Amino acid sequence: MFCGSYKPNDVSFLLKPILINHTDVEERERIMQLEGRHYSEMIPKEYLPSKQYKTAFYAALSQNKQKFAQHILVLANQLNQKNDLVLVSLARAGTPIGVLLKRTLQDLFNRNVPHYSISIILDRGIDINALRYILSQHDKQGKDIVFIDGWTGKGGITRELQKWVKRYNQKYATQISTDIYTVADIGGYATFAVTDEDYIIPSALLNATINGLISRTILNQDYLEADDFHGCKYYSEFAEADLSVWFIEQLMAEINNIEKPNNLAIKPLNREQLQKTNQSFIKQLMAKYKIKDIKLIRPGIGEAIRVLLRRIPDRILVQDKNSPEITPFLVLAAEKQVPVEEMSMMPYKATGIVSLIK
Repeated sequence: MFCGSYKPNDVSFLLKPILINHTDVEERERIMQLEGRHYSEMIPKEYLPSKQYKTAFYAALSQNKQKFAQHILVLANQLNQKNDLVLVSLARAGTPIGVLLKRTLQDLFNRNVPHYSISIILDRGIDINALRYILSQHDKQGKDIVFIDGWTGKGGITRELQKWVKRYNQKYATQISTDIYTVADIGGYATFAVTDEDYIIPSALLNATINGLISRTILNQDYLEADDFHGCKYYSEFAEADLSVWFIEQLMAEINNIEKPNNLAIKPLNREQLQKTNQSFIKQLMAKYKIKDIKLIRPGIGEAIRVLLRRIPDRILVQDKNSPEITPFLVLAAEKQVPVEEMSMMPYKATGIVSLIK
């Protein structure tokens, strides 16, 4: 348990730092697709962003930080309705959201709530040892736990959370809620979300240097014992380029300047319609590009940028190449020589398609 590069009061990572060699991104893709190994057993090498991409990041932050701050405050206001509260963010994308919620609840609502960040991995489940630890420190039934993430894509993490938490509850007679709170819910899969708008959440644009210098989580039995938390790599070599705390301070300054924070409320989203749109669009792309594996399609701006950051992209689809929110995509795509195609009628601002390895 440690705080990464965040301040000690911001978060407790229930992760085990391990020393693991990077797998080249092309080799990792080949191993996953052709050998069937799980993505969580390996991590790709992370690189610091280029000067041009950092410029695009700062521009996106300037453009969206007011809206993002308002959305964080709305979410915090919703969570403040609960009498007992333990924030559990889903590493990695959920962590900056969780830190901002903890800070907002403290600064604006005078509540000092615990905040943990734990691992959940598609097809492997939630970190049971981390859950067990949280229960040992708080309500043994887990009724005060609230799961936090940044956004939804195809709903995979939501389904994984529901599946494994329900199993845990049945096995240990606990009452942990499977509710998941996000800022943006483009797919209609979150329990509570502020918006269904597909916009750049600034923390989505960078890797470790905006996530407490933490890698994505690792589940490789060569490095972990049965009672260990899931693993991670800590990128101490990126310390001089780290923006994690700086980013939090930028947003908190924005949040503290919002007038009448108690008047903000979550608008109900049409989850059924959002899910239909999501599923229909994915089927359309699978037919259009003759894709058989749904995992190769990553809808939404947050998921699409991940394809560019850590996968081998086949192409990036965008609604409008001239949109300011697409600038980071154009920069990264140019650096990696990935084609960018306009699809003006699609329901999201961007979608990533991962290359099929043959």
